[in-house]
Amino acid sequence: MTQADTHVWPVEPASPATHRPRQADPRGHWFLMVVAVLLMSVALVLHGYATNEVGETRAPSAASPAPEGVREGGPVVNTTGQGPASLRLPARTVALTFDDGPDPVWTPRLLDVLKRHGAKATFFAVGARVAENPALARRIVDEGHELGNHTYAHADISGVPAWRLRLEASLTQKAIAGATGVHTRLLRPPYSSTPDSVTAPQWQAMRELGREGYLVALTDLDTKDWSRPGTDEIVRAGTPARGRGAVVMLHDSGGDRSQTVEAVDRLLTRLGERGYRATTLTEGLGLSSAYVPAGSADVLIGQGLSLAQRGSAAFVETLAWVLAGAGVLTLARLLFFLVLAWVHVRRVRGGKRRAGRAAPWPSPPPVSVIVPAYNETAGIEATVLSLVTTGYRGEVEVIVVDDGSTDDTAAKAAALGLPGVRVIRQRNGGKPSALNTGIAYAAHDILIMVDGDTVFQPDTIGHLVAPLSDPGVGAVSGNTKVGNRRGMLGRWQHIEYVIGFNLDRRAFDLLGCMPTVPGAIGAFRRAALDSAGGLSVDTLAEDTDLTMAICRNGWRVVYEEKALAWTEAPTSLRQLWRQRYRWCYGTLQAMWKHRRAVTERGTFGRRGLGYLALFQVVLPLFAPVVDVMAVYSVLMGDPLPVVAVWAGFVAVQALTGWYALRLDRERARVLWVLPLQQFVYRQLMYLVVIQSLATALLGVRLPWQTIRREGTFASPSSS
Repeated sequence: MTQADTHVWPVEPASPATHRPRQADPRGHWFLMVVAVLLMSVALVLHGYATNEVGETRAPSAASPAPEGVREGGPVVNTTGQGPASLRLPARTVALTFDDGPDPVWTPRLLDVLKRHGAKATFFAVGARVAENPALARRIVDEGHELGNHTYAHADISGVPAWRLRLEASLTQKAIAGATGVHTRLLRPPYSSTPDSVTAPQWQAMRELGREGYLVALTDLDTKDWSRPGTDEIVRAGTPARGRGAVVMLHDSGGDRSQTVEAVDRLLTRLGERGYRATTLTEGLGLSSAYVPAGSADVLIGQGLSLAQRGSAAFVETLAWVLAGAGVLTLARLLFFLVLAWVHVRRVRGGKRRAGRAAPWPSPPPVSVIVPAYNETAGIEATVLSLVTTGYRGEVEVIVVDDGSTDDTAAKAAALGLPGVRVIRQRNGGKPSALNTGIAYAAHDILIMVDGDTVFQPDTIGHLVAPLSDPGVGAVSGNTKVGNRRGMLGRWQHIEYVIGFNLDRRAFDLLGCMPTVPGAIGAFRRAALDSAGGLSVDTLAEDTDLTMAICRNGWRVVYEEKALAWTEAPTSLRQLWRQRYRWCYGTLQAMWKHRRAVTERGTFGRRGLGYLALFQVVLPLFAPVVDVMAVYSVLMGDPLPVVAVWAGFVAVQALTGWYALRLDRERARVLWVLPLQQFVYRQLMYLVVIQSLATALLGVRLPWQTIRREGTFASPSSS
């Protein structure tokens, strides 16, 4: 260590920043995000309602039977009058009825069979399926068949309140109106069968439907084709006995209906041979048409409902594929980086760190340590002391650049009176300007940059300088540790630093695409800095900007896990937001600035920028969708699959975290906070990405965001 007095040198900023008027952060995008989340929620709810997941109904396990007059009556019940009046089909007349459609696969095949036999039928359509397949509903009507109402979401009418019953019927009428321009007077309750199976709750619902003007259709012959009992059994169950007329229940949706299609073909042939007439329900009963012209308002509403229904279905399907892809990518990334970390450790500890590694330094080279400081009075003494009390055997020059602090940062650093320490004051020009000033005053060609809230271990400088013995290495990233780990927020950041930063850097080291040498600890060859033109004021992530420039100039940037630096992490969510907002926004700036690296020779552009774009920009944008889908599934559906997937991801993260902590020689017991990280910390991180991307796209210039220092490493006497 050179024995020299501490001096304070007032200078102008080496690279003054261009001062711009402060612009407020954009706010409109939060409104747009809320609107997007609401629209997404509406789409999910609509899709869930249409598939009977939202407000799903269940038939009562046991219920008293309906009145005897209903149970012993005919299959078509008119409850619009004073009492129930049932109707039966005349002899040698059959009404084939199909429930649960229309289905884009099976309904057209059944229509073709009916057309071939010259038969007509009645289709009791689910409103949601009509909304999804309006062209099929139009074909049913155009070919002379009959449409009936089968509720919108196939709801069990005996298990819903009156308002839901009316809503189910009304929505289906609007869907039919939007597709065909008509309403229907026919309705068949889902989960119904023959009159003798009607329960008292079903009867009450049927009476309510009668007050709404519906003619309720049950059945004489329930083929139970939904259970796929075989074509022969369906034909047998659907054949009336002794020439009687009958309403036959079949299904054109809800699964594989190939047996039904074949059975209808054979049944119509058999009935034709026996002199039966296959017609619609109202025609067979001798009633007027089931259709009533729909008003223009209902037609428009129905068309809008159809668009919304189809849009929600397409959205949910797309979302499922996107989420599956995101999940696969996330898991693949974790596993891939685990393998790369394992390979990195074997190479480093086996003495085969990199091909072409030069021999160690014959003697420790002299180094200059630059400490940019702005209002770092809480921790500057601890930082400087850790740099001076080093175990490094070479010459160490420490340059503290006070970047226009409004507190006594410079005075505290100078008051230490330590040998080899210089304190330089300049007008505030920003961190890059302070670092450039330090570089200009540095006497040596190996330069180490340290934040003013960071402390080194005694052996850190030696480990940090060692890889630079290879002339192809232009910069070295150290291993940053969180010093203030107490409290939930501190532990979360500790886990993030070990897993999200240091584990990644091992992989980047092997792949040759290190995107960032952190400002807290990094060593540089002066020639590499000169090739990059020094530190730029173009971005708020000067460390990422510099590292990318060095990589693009052909230098290797490596990671040294043994070079430890302890830094002070934010102690509140507000402070954390400010820090990460600046980091993320600055990273986006750097990525845009160096975007042409993708087409250049070398691995950095395609690997480094591609990784950052995919995993730090694109995937976080889908994170709110994951949360909304998870909440929706837990509240509206079976929560077990969601919990299982979440537990699986946490288990993989815990395994990754355990290995990363083991590599860093850290205790694994901190992993107990990892599951809780998914509920606050994760949301804050992806909201930071959204805010940063909106700020960048809207062209707002984000000012430097400082955070309050707590003096984690300060001794009691100096605080």
